[in-house]
Amino acid sequence: MTGFGPHHVVMIDFPEPTVVSVNGVELEVFEAGRENAGRPIVLCHGWPELAQSWRHQVPALAAAGHHVIVPNQRGYGRSSRPDDVTAYDIAHLSGDLVALLDHYGYADATFVGHDWGAFVVWGLALLHPGRVNAVINLSLPYQERGERPWIEVMEEFLGGDFYFVHFNRQPGVADAVLDANTSRFLRNLYRKNLPPAPPQPGMVMIDLARAETPLGEPVLSDDELDLFAATFASTGFTGGINWYRNLDRNWRLLAGVDPVIAQPALMIYGDRDTIAPSERLATFVPDVEVVTLDCGHWIPQERPAETNAAILSWLGRRSPSY
Repeated sequence: MTGFGPHHVVMIDFPEPTVVSVNGVELEVFEAGRENAGRPIVLCHGWPELAQSWRHQVPALAAAGHHVIVPNQRGYGRSSRPDDVTAYDIAHLSGDLVALLDHYGYADATFVGHDWGAFVVWGLALLHPGRVNAVINLSLPYQERGERPWIEVMEEFLGGDFYFVHFNRQPGVADAVLDANTSRFLRNLYRKNLPPAPPQPGMVMIDLARAETPLGEPVLSDDELDLFAATFASTGFTGGINWYRNLDRNWRLLAGVDPVIAQPALMIYGDRDTIAPSERLATFVPDVEVVTLDCGHWIPQERPAETNAAILSWLGRRSPSY
């Protein structure tokens, strides 16, 4: 596809997008396997990712007989980026996905999420359970709601420099640093096989944006990095960061909701991910199967073949027709 910027053209093998009006916004949506209508699977990226983060999964899922639907969610790519911070809460983000199903004429679908996309998929399954027939999430397990808002708890235990807290308490500060160092930040963030190191003081995302030398090995090819960098150079990072700025609002929005995920679920962890597995996952997701792959945080991009095999195997066992 063509990248952003007047002289910046990047080609990676990915479907051409369409722009779909849903839920008061426009979403840039990529599709594959339209001939498999009736078997939808929706892939939901995280931060700071794009629909193209699923480039290794899309052809495999389409070949396996699925109608694959991959939005750039609100705040990303050519999708709408509302100015109002509260436009990025779980009600809006899950509402976009429900409206996307309505657009394609589907009562329900299988939803796949990575990182923040996983948070949205968990929330979607809680808020709109009838629209989700199965959940496949990577990296971020179900987040137990607890008695106090999430950011408040993180601030107490992890401090004001923890990036979730910093994004909330110092709006605009990190956004500006990331926007000023887009390519370097993404180059330094999308790494694998990192050397073990104790956590450093300071705000990790700002430090990554300013670091001269990346650690470990790249996850993205040069062309892929160019595409991500050109896209975020065009959009900035604020839309995606606004997802973080709704965590406590989400905590309040989920107050009256049954916290148990009723759908069958597959949880895929990376054993070197900085996000820890949940010890109580099965309490809230009773019909869950867990797979752990030898990788870091960027699971579908670090271990594409193993990720695809885990997803397709699980789907096949959940429904013999797969």
